[in-house]
Amino acid sequence: MHTLNQLKNGELVGITRLFLSEGLTEFPMEILTLSDSLEVLDLSNNALSSLPDELVQFKKLKIIFASNNQFEILPEVLGQCENLEMVGFKANKIKQVPEHALPIKLRWLILTDNLIEALPNTLGERPRLQKLALAGNKLTSLPENMHQLHNLELLRISANDLSECPEQLLNLPKLAWFAFAGNPFSYADVHIESVPHISASSYLLHEVLGQGASGVISKATWHKPIYDFPPQVAVKVFKGQVTSDGYPKDELQVCLKVGGHKNLVKPLAQVTEVDYLALIMELIPADYRNLGLPPSLDSCTRDTFTDNFTLTSAEIDKIINQMQQVFAHLHANQVCHGDLYAHNTLLDNDANIIFGDFGAASMYHMLSAEQQAKIKNIESRALKHFNDDMHSLLALEA
Repeated sequence: MHTLNQLKNGELVGITRLFLSEGLTEFPMEILTLSDSLEVLDLSNNALSSLPDELVQFKKLKIIFASNNQFEILPEVLGQCENLEMVGFKANKIKQVPEHALPIKLRWLILTDNLIEALPNTLGERPRLQKLALAGNKLTSLPENMHQLHNLELLRISANDLSECPEQLLNLPKLAWFAFAGNPFSYADVHIESVPHISASSYLLHEVLGQGASGVISKATWHKPIYDFPPQVAVKVFKGQVTSDGYPKDELQVCLKVGGHKNLVKPLAQVTEVDYLALIMELIPADYRNLGLPPSLDSCTRDTFTDNFTLTSAEIDKIINQMQQVFAHLHANQVCHGDLYAHNTLLDNDANIIFGDFGAASMYHMLSAEQQAKIKNIESRALKHFNDDMHSLLALEA
């Protein structure tokens, strides 16, 4: 993180990445002194509502993030930045996306958690687009010409007001990670009672085990024994009303709909209290670790892995076989996971996997048979990418 004082004192001349978060209400014009070098500009967590036209001077700018600000209109100047590829304006107050606000080289667009009702047709005219996050808006339709987005791989349209399944998306040749729950067209009138309801006062949360877009998972113990549950469990407490993937309530229902499988995290109970939603799960053994790491800015939609991490051919075959069984189980229950990745997979020393994180999952039993087949086909691409990633980790064997 940098400071405004450093910028004003000329201490940052020549840097390629700038991160400023100081409650800014106006764009500091001193940033223009970095126009010859800046490639990444992160102005998230401020109170900005506009960007200056002078931003076009940043010929090397590739990435701009301005999440958690006060923008009501996506700035048109972005569309004039000739090398801008990644635009992230999550959690603002954006109602309008002007026709010319989208850069020609756009590869990654994040507009999650805003107030957008419509998108311009120019969105379908950005052929390099790979990643598009639109969850948590007020969209009632999508541009018909989005069928032209032949490089789009990851798409989030959950938690909007789409009354019809957007058919123009279902035949996209590279789409592999697709989240669409929480729309009128995908409304699932189900309240699954496969596990009991309990009170949040039944347990005590301890250390955090992990967290993601939709919630925080902590170890927990019971104040007194309940049912035949183990003494220690994991509790996922969901965040807020909407996440980068959709509504927490949809994630909870999907977790319960999927039911039990040896390679999935096992749900034990649910908490559905006012302003408090949680899922109680079996505690995963401590010898499990993350199989992969999330995509980077460079890899965009594809997982990354720790340096020098390898697997034997036998381990790869075992992991792939287990994930194929998980895939079959999910789709037998008419659930699209939407985030089938190695970074959502835990692995132990015997190559056993546990798959989780249903934040982007969507039920699709309400769709037509043809649409259901296309949804399954979309996620089969994610499975292929997963398999390819596993094969890329093959260790040289004697």
